[in-house]
Amino acid sequence: MLPDVWLYGGFVLLILFLLALDLGIFNRTPHVVRLSEALGWTAVWVTLAIAFNGFVYATRGPVAGKEFFAGYLLEQSLSVDNIFVIILVLRYFKVAPQYHHKVLFWGIIGALVMRGTMIALGTALLYTFHWIFYIFGAFLIITGIRMALNSEDSDEIHENAFIRWLRSHMRLTSEYHQDQFTVRKDGVRYATPLLLVLLVVEATDLVFAFDSIPAIFAITRDPFIVFTSNVFAVMGLRSLFFVVAGVMNLFHFLKYGLAVILTFIGVKMIVEEWYHIPIDIALVVIASVLSISILASVLFPENKKA
Repeated sequence: MLPDVWLYGGFVLLILFLLALDLGIFNRTPHVVRLSEALGWTAVWVTLAIAFNGFVYATRGPVAGKEFFAGYLLEQSLSVDNIFVIILVLRYFKVAPQYHHKVLFWGIIGALVMRGTMIALGTALLYTFHWIFYIFGAFLIITGIRMALNSEDSDEIHENAFIRWLRSHMRLTSEYHQDQFTVRKDGVRYATPLLLVLLVVEATDLVFAFDSIPAIFAITRDPFIVFTSNVFAVMGLRSLFFVVAGVMNLFHFLKYGLAVILTFIGVKMIVEEWYHIPIDIALVVIASVLSISILASVLFPENKKA
């Protein structure tokens, strides 16, 4: 048990150190993140994930190494759909580009806490109630089918019940105050619209976590690999956001690829009791479907004729 405690503790300290470097040194001043900068940071996070993958491979064996890579690839691909929604949220609330980074940074902090909690809960449920696996599998299959059949192509969102509830229960200012989440006016503390945006982003990630957390349990039941692969995917989400924002209209077939992946993972969970799909096959399927959907998007650009 002690080695796992040290592993978790060391990993959390590493992530906290990287977050402190990010906010305290590299991004102290609000600014518009250019595509070149986003690509650079995306390369940094991918490199760190690959390096950690090597550590997992060396310390926990080749199977664990493959499971981490498959889990990271799965979570990273599923996060793209989350990014599309966050882009629409920031556009809807007209958040100035120079403040996108701060919203995403604190959004990721909240996402790490929520996902860590959900992973711990999911692990406990799976070890206590094995039939939960079938529930997770059926849920992923239904989600995959719904994603493939969803034909919505709206470039805007509308205020749902959650946003209306937040507005009615928060003392909000009518305008933004630069990058401040709260301000004091006449001795009274007010929330700014930026805090409202942050809460909506957190809620968005929570919704998507209900897809991604069950999916990765089909790859591995090792909570350390589930947690670390999730964390690396979430940590890279912010820089990936700025990359996707610049090319979001390019990969229009990606949602169908994600739908196929979710359905495959759901089937894998359900049939696990009778037939074990090796991690090598799962890895090939995930990588192949992603590659085909991206290549198809490039070869057959979306026709935007009105």
